[in-house]
Amino acid sequence: MNRGNAQLKRLTPSRFLKSGVVKVLAAAAVACLLCSATVMADDDDHPFLPTQVRAVSTVPGNGDGNPYGVAFVPQGFPAGGTINPGDILISNFNNSGNLQGTGTTIVDVPPTQPPFQFFGGTAPLGLTTALNVLQRGFVLVGNFPSPDNSGSCQTALPGSILVIDKNGNLLSTITDPMIQGPWDSTLFDQFGSAKFFVANGLTGTVVRLDLDVDKDHVHVKKITQIASGYTAVCDPVTFVDAPTGLVYDSDKDVLYVASTGDNSVYAVYDAGDRHHDGGRGKLVFTDPVHFHGPLGMAMAPNGNLVASQNDVINSDPNQPSELVEFTIDGEFVKQISVDPAQGGSFGLAIQTLGKNVTFGAVDDATNLFLIWTFQLHH
Repeated sequence: MNRGNAQLKRLTPSRFLKSGVVKVLAAAAVACLLCSATVMADDDDHPFLPTQVRAVSTVPGNGDGNPYGVAFVPQGFPAGGTINPGDILISNFNNSGNLQGTGTTIVDVPPTQPPFQFFGGTAPLGLTTALNVLQRGFVLVGNFPSPDNSGSCQTALPGSILVIDKNGNLLSTITDPMIQGPWDSTLFDQFGSAKFFVANGLTGTVVRLDLDVDKDHVHVKKITQIASGYTAVCDPVTFVDAPTGLVYDSDKDVLYVASTGDNSVYAVYDAGDRHHDGGRGKLVFTDPVHFHGPLGMAMAPNGNLVASQNDVINSDPNQPSELVEFTIDGEFVKQISVDPAQGGSFGLAIQTLGKNVTFGAVDDATNLFLIWTFQLHH
């Protein structure tokens, strides 16, 4: 999208996001900002230890900006490459001229070291929020190119999915008539196989790619369109308003779809094995007060969903760059802001390893990536 201090107060079974605003102080040369945050458990006698909010620049050497996708490198990822388990990858949608659909880079943020450029592709690309990492050692990222450098969706190409190895080398490209502007994605990784769900920005559809994965290649077995009917329109500010955030609950076989233009989240049932298009699915959540065009989405450790907001749909200047938490039963829980200006929130991801939680979200208004780390107490 073209366009500090933090306090996370209580982590209860019904809350993941906490009261407060993340205020980012940014300048062109900003590379890192540290500020304190405190997260407390259900019982105030057992608070979390103070932790830090880390904010790092996502701008690589070529000047790419507008960070979109966020993905953790999972445990078990093979050693010997440039990226390692616990690292966080961030894809850039814009080039140094801030033209949408032209970014070509993925930045790696290690837990304790400065960020660096992991991947650099050949324009036109426009790397989107469709960013995931396979345990066998591959990175999948969608591209939605603006080939004439207009930064407009009107002339955008359908794009593809790039398959990148652990050293940042492009191995192959997945194309198909059903891949039409891969805008976001989610992955159910079973080590040797995977279900890869992709939201299409040009057609308002969601497809499932059934993958075979070995140590050398990613093979597409089958592509199935499993959902459709979501609003998909070009937008001069956001490039496109279309289905974006995807979250797959493998236990329930439900795919949650954040449809930006519809200002709603839907549930598509039997998503992992359905053979036919299920339309938009069941409406899960819509909120004309707190929702402003849901974009990236993730599931919190308590089972709630967290969705970023694009601030073009149902805009409210008093609720800028919000991350909104809500239950899968359709109840609003809490929201926080990642930037005092509108248009900053987009990609986000959450990783839980035992009691350790890492929550990362981009502020694409300032080309910064915010990271919270804390522990769960039961």
